[in-house]
Amino acid sequence: MRALISVSDKTGIVEFAKELVNLGIEIISTGGTYNKLKEEGIAAIEISELTGFPECLDGRVKTLHPIVHAGLLAMRSNEEHMKTLKELNIETIDFVIVNLYPFKATVLKPDVTRAEAVENIDIGGPTMLRAAAKNYQDVAVVVDPADYQVVLDELKASKEVSLDTKFYLMQKVFEHTANYDTMIMTYLRKERGETSFPQTLTLTYEKVQEMRYGENSHQKAALYKEIANLKGSLTCANQLHGKELSYNNINDTNGALELLKEFDEPTVVACKHGNPCGVGSADNIYDAWRKAYEADKTSIFGGIVVANRTIDEKIAADINSMFMEVVVAPSYTEEAKEILCQKKNIRILELPDISEKQPADALDMKKINGGMVVQSIDNQLYNEEELTVVTDRKPTEKEMEDLKFAWKVVKYVKSNGIALAKDKQSIGIGPGQVNRIWATEQSIEHANTQIGEGTCEGAVLASDAFFPFDDCVEAAAKAGITAIIQPGGANRDQDSIDKCNEHGIAMVFTNMRHFRH
Repeated sequence: MRALISVSDKTGIVEFAKELVNLGIEIISTGGTYNKLKEEGIAAIEISELTGFPECLDGRVKTLHPIVHAGLLAMRSNEEHMKTLKELNIETIDFVIVNLYPFKATVLKPDVTRAEAVENIDIGGPTMLRAAAKNYQDVAVVVDPADYQVVLDELKASKEVSLDTKFYLMQKVFEHTANYDTMIMTYLRKERGETSFPQTLTLTYEKVQEMRYGENSHQKAALYKEIANLKGSLTCANQLHGKELSYNNINDTNGALELLKEFDEPTVVACKHGNPCGVGSADNIYDAWRKAYEADKTSIFGGIVVANRTIDEKIAADINSMFMEVVVAPSYTEEAKEILCQKKNIRILELPDISEKQPADALDMKKINGGMVVQSIDNQLYNEEELTVVTDRKPTEKEMEDLKFAWKVVKYVKSNGIALAKDKQSIGIGPGQVNRIWATEQSIEHANTQIGEGTCEGAVLASDAFFPFDDCVEAAAKAGITAIIQPGGANRDQDSIDKCNEHGIAMVFTNMRHFRH
């Protein structure tokens, strides 16, 4: 039996090759792999010796030869195939151990050139893998070092690799080459600045971890990440403490992080079931935390807290006094870590680049039955020049500050969504209602019950989409709200404008909607 070994990732390859030799298997190898095996005293035949043709074009051509591919593709059960091999004096190859040029590592380098990237597109490797995998009945093809021991165990036990294992190895080959080709295609699209949606959409992700279960206990789940330099992504966070993140933890924390990225000043976002329940900004992170907590002391129970500044022992002590699922911050003081880690199950995550936003060309994808809808991400907030005051009264400077704060919050509230704010603090949030007046009434009721009667006096209101009627303005006026921000664009905008003027409410149109479904 013969094995062809050609690997870029040399993890475990020396030990594996030694074991193959001990089992009486002849080794064929190429380039750097051949040199490595030779250095380790492992007998191997160089590929050019096998083919009778020298490697050429800086190593671009070495395994692309009939002697190699006939030895891989010949079906042992096919008499004509075996007769042809004999006539051509070609021997079969029974094992292929190949992994590919490091294209991923190359394109993830910060200053990679197109020439470097293209040079690291493997040709011979995928060709050998596909050939061996196609003939899986006769050839054991290993692309993952984790499978070396699987192959050795079976060879030692029965002097062959089982058909079932060969079929498993075949599957891994095509998963690997599909991932490899998709990385190349993705790089080329970005290099060309391609922004249109392609006729066929091929994506690739790498598994970060499996989860105990999904959204509900009867569902399976896993976390995958994109193959890119994604600063600020939850998939890049370092978990310092606590049990593994659940499917719901990840969804909720991601939503909280995306809202947090809208703020430059010290800000804390508390989130529950994918909706913000408390948001606060201040001159320092402790005051921001207190605002976020006091905005909704009930909903924060069992929730997510994310902060864009270092969490110190004072905040940690507050958090430790209640039940919290996840805390994320760019860093923690040693004292804060000591306090937070007193609780066994709370997940403590460190994300240094927490304020880094998604790339502008990122995609937002939702699976539907039988397909998927894809859109560009909602990476805008508003265009400053398009903010239009449509009422007789203009908002004061303080009202305008709170309006912009509330607009950031409502962008991440499930539609129909309303957010009330005062002094850079969310005071009432009405998420996910089937009509806008219910969302408005819910947010007002929330402010009055969670913070106190009269809280809405002097507050502002943000609506993720236009008012179809003037009932929301009427409810806002009754609660004491003094300014409103909304996209505008309804057929009956004038009714809402007139109602604002009637009650002395300032209203600003953004001319940009933020539905979140």
